Amino acid sequence: MFCSSPTSFGAPPNTNVCPVCLGLPGALPMLNRQAVEPAIQAALATRCRINRSSRFARKHYFYPDLPKGYQISQFDEPFAERGWIEIAIEGYKKRIGLTRIHLEEDAGKSVHDGFRDSELYSYVDLNRSDTPLIEIVSDPDLRSSEEAYAFLTELKLVLQYVGVSDCDMEKGQLRCDANVSVRPRRADKFGTKAEVKNLNSFRFAKIALDYEIARQVAVLEGGGQVAPDSRLYNAATGETETMRSKENAHDYRYFPEPDLEPLQVSEEWVERLRESMPELPSDERVRFLKQGLNEYQTQLLTATRRLSEYFETAAGVSGDPITTANWIIGELRRMTNDVDKITPQATGTLVRKINEGEISGKMAKGILVKMYETGQPPEEIIGRQRLRQISDAGTLGMIVDEVIASNPKQVEQYKTGKTTVLGFLVGQVMKVSKGQANPAVVNELLSDKLTHSIRLSPERTVG
Repeated sequence: MFCSSPTSFGAPPNTNVCPVCLGLPGALPMLNRQAVEPAIQAALATRCRINRSSRFARKHYFYPDLPKGYQISQFDEPFAERGWIEIAIEGYKKRIGLTRIHLEEDAGKSVHDGFRDSELYSYVDLNRSDTPLIEIVSDPDLRSSEEAYAFLTELKLVLQYVGVSDCDMEKGQLRCDANVSVRPRRADKFGTKAEVKNLNSFRFAKIALDYEIARQVAVLEGGGQVAPDSRLYNAATGETETMRSKENAHDYRYFPEPDLEPLQVSEEWVERLRESMPELPSDERVRFLKQGLNEYQTQLLTATRRLSEYFETAAGVSGDPITTANWIIGELRRMTNDVDKITPQATGTLVRKINEGEISGKMAKGILVKMYETGQPPEEIIGRQRLRQISDAGTLGMIVDEVIASNPKQVEQYKTGKTTVLGFLVGQVMKVSKGQANPAVVNELLSDKLTHSIRLSPERTVG
């Protein structure tokens, strides 16, 4: 955030460090422009108002992994404020407000296990110190663990879409703390809140919130009072446990950082980044719905920016967004989670050839497998294996006549009103044509010829 040390994950302990992030005497911080730009993108993506001037402050507390004895953060003059994220859950949509986004540096990491003498000592890895962070604080608008889960999922997706972060929780790129309070129905004031920390997955966050809500309700219904404490989530038990009391929490003694000027963000800087940002997933969903896709399809296709770009490219080639969506969500994702194994241009071409009648849907499934195995485009596979669909009525008429002549029993059943045998006869035509006959044309020809034979049949002309 304030130096040029690398931030790569997994480096040997205490190697991605320098005098600035180690807090050595005489080392002065200098704000990294590349740390500010993702913050601008995050603020734009969450509809926040970016303050043209914001100020850094020193947040004092004493942990072994905080080398300076304070963290450079922001306090009363944050980077951005008053944004929102829209969530969709159980058939309704809801806008969740964002109080603020502020910039800060990360601390190091204390390691309490994994060494032979871990019972006696804790170790400190300062590789993470001074890594740029943005802290996003939501308004108290979430009313259930389901809403919290939906909010976290949508926020993560938005940040990934615009390239702010990969948001890999295992690498510490996304972390979550939750303030939880309960109150009686129709009460005006919020209840006493407890902070739940150590939420390292969205699934655990949901479990922890459900437990904490139930715990606080039980305390109040038992005549007690909820303590304003900080709690850790224990994944082994599925419970939250007291870490420290808020009554004895640190006084962080914020004061303005004397070594850093206020951060000035110009309108030109913001607009340049706004113009370079991709469309947000919520806006893409609206546009996809207007193209005829349903809610389920739009949710799946905007699950990642890469998948939505894949769909858009493929649909542009095919000219048919609905069928293209069905093939990507259905056959392609059923075959592989890595859709990039087949180019979107190839997928779009395959759908176009189905619509043009050159191949049938059944043939296309086999061609798709060959595309995945060989990396070849559909045109090449169709040409090499002579897989083009036969739609010529004259050619198919001769095959239909052959099948009618070879299956007199089924033809007689059709004449007596058992029209379900038509499917059997279509299957025989497909078999003779080695799957290359156009099923729609075959159905039409068979129906016409069998109906014509019924009209000419002596038994049918006797009054």
